[in-house]
Amino acid sequence: MTDIVAPTLGESVTEATVAQWLKKAGDTVSKDEPIVELETDKVTLEVAAPEDGVLDEVLAAEGTTVGIGDVLGRVSARATATAGASAPARETSSANGANGHAPAPQPKPAPSSAPEPAPAASGSGDLVDVALPQMGESVTEGTIAAVLVSVGDSIEKDSPVVEVETDKAAVEIPAPAGGIVEEITVKEGEDVEVGTVVARIRSGAAPAQTSSSASPVAKDTGSDAQAGDPPTQERPGHAAGQPMPAARRVMDEGGVDPANVEGTGKGGRITKMDAVKAIESRPEPTALARVPEEGRELAPREERVRMTRLRQTIARRLKEAQQVAAMLTTFNDCDMTNVMAARKKYKDAFLDRHGVKLGFMGFFVKAVVQALKDVPAVNAEIDGDSIIYKNYYDIGVAVGTDRGLVVPVVRGADEMSLGDIEREIGDLGARARDGALTLDDMQGATFTISNGGVYGSMMSTPILNAPQSGILGMHRIEERPVVRDGQIVARPMMYLALTYDHRIVDGKEAVSFLVRIKEMIEDPERMLLDI
Repeated sequence: MTDIVAPTLGESVTEATVAQWLKKAGDTVSKDEPIVELETDKVTLEVAAPEDGVLDEVLAAEGTTVGIGDVLGRVSARATATAGASAPARETSSANGANGHAPAPQPKPAPSSAPEPAPAASGSGDLVDVALPQMGESVTEGTIAAVLVSVGDSIEKDSPVVEVETDKAAVEIPAPAGGIVEEITVKEGEDVEVGTVVARIRSGAAPAQTSSSASPVAKDTGSDAQAGDPPTQERPGHAAGQPMPAARRVMDEGGVDPANVEGTGKGGRITKMDAVKAIESRPEPTALARVPEEGRELAPREERVRMTRLRQTIARRLKEAQQVAAMLTTFNDCDMTNVMAARKKYKDAFLDRHGVKLGFMGFFVKAVVQALKDVPAVNAEIDGDSIIYKNYYDIGVAVGTDRGLVVPVVRGADEMSLGDIEREIGDLGARARDGALTLDDMQGATFTISNGGVYGSMMSTPILNAPQSGILGMHRIEERPVVRDGQIVARPMMYLALTYDHRIVDGKEAVSFLVRIKEMIEDPERMLLDI
């Protein structure tokens, strides 16, 4: 038997969420065949089968957060056992032994002469615990965000039972077996530790497709209809239209019916961005909508909402970044006249030659590389009691996407032409917005550039992307009065901000670095002449 383990995910990535199992327990798999998808906060990657055989166990359910090296499942060469003909009898005993909680459709089992398909393959009538799984090294507890089933419900294996919110993400805890929900042991809003039993299922009881309400379906589709999803099933595992945890929360807060949202995620599932777009596309309420009906009050002026664990973690990590690094920001302004003139003059020829538009970011990447060569401390990092000076120039370029801010890396920027840089930035940006970036695309940067100007920012103090020692913030271009040759003139000006780690970069070096960038942007010929 061979373990399927979570692989190394990159320098700064220590955990991932099991997004989807591409195989189920009992399936035959081939070596190097994708078997499970892991999702980090940036990308989705596939983990392949380590050898030929049978997927013997699935240990990390979909939605579980796992750390590097955690065992996700096991593959063995042995054949899986098949369900015997006694399955219907087991289902009957399970339904009748559910301590009075079995649903009404189950009292009259189907005749034993025709064995049913085995959707409840785990069935021996035993109680199966649904426990909060291990969700990563640093995650020891979670909050029950939603209980998705009720006592007496008939559910299938892998159907979501509860939604748990951790420091990292909101995840659904699936049923380890099909059957009848016999007990719910937690309440919404309750904090529970890893290993806590949140529900119990009486295994082996078939889902509600055996009920009399399913007979019209059987009449139309034949006996095989018993193996399909019942029309009354409200939460079919990962069926099309099923909202993901974050999406459900957004829709609940925004008052959006999932039935009116089109899912664009895997298998048609509703993603968070689907929910956000549905809310944004709604017409604005009119003033009359605020007039209360008789006997009703308007909504309160304030509303207290518990901060999500994810938001708490973001807040804590931002504060930790300020506490660990001695961050300081220095500012300067930059006259964009010459760069804008060059861009206007050569934009058509540049597009014809390189197949990409000439933007400002390419100029700044070139300027940053030269400044890093002149001030190597900004391209270094602290490792314990040592300083690592890097003689390569991999520049991270922040890109805003529907999933948040990501920082793909332009590698070997010092060896690239302006056209190569613009082409690479365009490609990385497109893949970022399509969610097609890989971990390799986003790790190993030595310095980062963030352009808040595209959102209208006039000034900011960017936070370091550890373990880097510097980050450059670009801002909006705005005409301001400046003095040139004794005359007050209007020029397109941009504020620049360099946040740096004062433990490794002195103030003189930081100012010199920013002045160097200013000089090259204001006189772009310097970059061509390398002076």
